[in-house]
Amino acid sequence: METNDLSPVRNLTEEECWDLLISSSFGRLALSIAGEPDIYPVNFIAVDKTLLFRTAEGTKLLELTVNNRVAFETDGIGRDEAWSVVARGQARVLDTQAEIEAADQLPLRPLVPTLKYIYVEITPTTVSGRRFNLGPEPDRY
Repeated sequence: METNDLSPVRNLTEEECWDLLISSSFGRLALSIAGEPDIYPVNFIAVDKTLLFRTAEGTKLLELTVNNRVAFETDGIGRDEAWSVVARGQARVLDTQAEIEAADQLPLRPLVPTLKYIYVEITPTTVSGRRFNLGPEPDRY
């Protein structure tokens, strides 16, 4: 993406955020239950303004069924710039056979050799992001 803005930090448009989400496949899922935050690494896919990941029975699934309000973050870093996108919204387990069959057709496979039969969809209510121009710290004094 070309830009004339050389400021160290630039807010991204929603469209730019979705472009980065579509191009990414690994992020972090933030959950909170009883006031205790938790964060989990997940591989995901962005499809039709939603995020989808697979999981198995366990703490992550229990937490998001107790409190379905989640945050999700993905980022990237290069030699001269970095970026971060955060999506906040609601998560739900796909439960109809049609939803599961459609999700099975997507190129979403576990990164580790485990069986993960449960699909979770995040529908963001907000998506925001920033791009960072990297460089040395300016003179402080």
